[in-house]
Amino acid sequence: MERPQKAISLVWFFCLGGLGVFFPFFSMYLRENAGLTGTQLGVVLAVLPLVGIAAQPMWGHVADRTGLRARVLVLLSLGAAACYTALGAAQGFVAILLATALLAAFSTPLLPACVSVTLALSAGEGPHAFGRIRVWGTVGFLLLVVSFPWLLDGFQESRDLVAVEAGPSKPGLGLMFPVTGALVLISGLIALRLPRGGELALRAPRGDWRRLLRHGPFVRLLLFAVVAYLCLQGPMAMFAVFVRARGGTLEAVSHMWILMLLLEIPLIALSGATFTRVGARGLLAIGVIAGGLRWAVCGFAPDLRWIYAASLLHGVTVAGLVIGAPLYVEAVVPARLRSTGQGILAMFGISVGGISSNVCAGWLLQNVGPNAPYIAGGLGALTLGVLLPLILPPAHRLSDEKHDSPC
Repeated sequence: MERPQKAISLVWFFCLGGLGVFFPFFSMYLRENAGLTGTQLGVVLAVLPLVGIAAQPMWGHVADRTGLRARVLVLLSLGAAACYTALGAAQGFVAILLATALLAAFSTPLLPACVSVTLALSAGEGPHAFGRIRVWGTVGFLLLVVSFPWLLDGFQESRDLVAVEAGPSKPGLGLMFPVTGALVLISGLIALRLPRGGELALRAPRGDWRRLLRHGPFVRLLLFAVVAYLCLQGPMAMFAVFVRARGGTLEAVSHMWILMLLLEIPLIALSGATFTRVGARGLLAIGVIAGGLRWAVCGFAPDLRWIYAASLLHGVTVAGLVIGAPLYVEAVVPARLRSTGQGILAMFGISVGGISSNVCAGWLLQNVGPNAPYIAGGLGALTLGVLLPLILPPAHRLSDEKHDSPC
């Protein structure tokens, strides 16, 4: 692996390592430590993708217009690191909501920027290289989701923090914020070593991004992504709350994440081979159907053993949807619009779909019960997967490559 590819692999490792501390436990912190209601929980989780609606395409457009994709990645990493740390100091619903919105301005465009830079650095090597680099993010996520509960227990013992009746099960869970901030800070410092030339320096002409919204395959992918994330995102964001409601502990959440990620690692590493066999549409169908089956099993599960078993499908969902969608964009979008395309995809999928999903899941959690978001999301995703051949056409690239040169 070349030196720039090693550097971006480490960026993925520490960036997703930080998410391995933050994402699995944030909803539990909001529910138990911050004391938010189910609806307030849904609103706070929804503000991340809500801000992402503006932040993701904006930063992607800045990267494509300036040709400073690596430097945009550095800026987003440093900003997100500061905001993760500051979020831990916020007290009360309004303060947490505002701090989360500020975090979202930097954190929601961060992963699309990583995708764009990775694809530019591995251009010409095919989807195999992308999978080999991206998998280091999953490795980092796994290591941190496993080690953080152990670190948290040691921190609580050193501060004599113990759980009390009617209080949070992990009173020191706020440790997650500075730890996440430190890991993302390291990723930003490593990103300073990335090169600035080659495909990373391609610039798009003013207004060129509008052509993407007239390209049929790209527009249909956006619609597909909205519905896919509507079905899958909310239940994932509230998974820790769901496990707790079914009698599980924070350690159970951590153990389930181990099961999720152990299969995800080889699947992402080999996603290029799968892409060669079934194409981007095949990857997307596999991912959405696997996600739907997982949530349907969780929703109808009589006990935690079924939920543990269904966790194995998480890796299939990520390798299919989270890898397949960016590769479909890469196949239909010119290189000069790579960052914009990935940003718009994240805006429609993670943001528009995620907003609707988090709000709906929060409402279902409070008014129907903890199983309801999983039953609804699972059945919806299974239906979407079956209908995929009717929704999404084969990928073909937007024409007119005449501007694809550094300037």
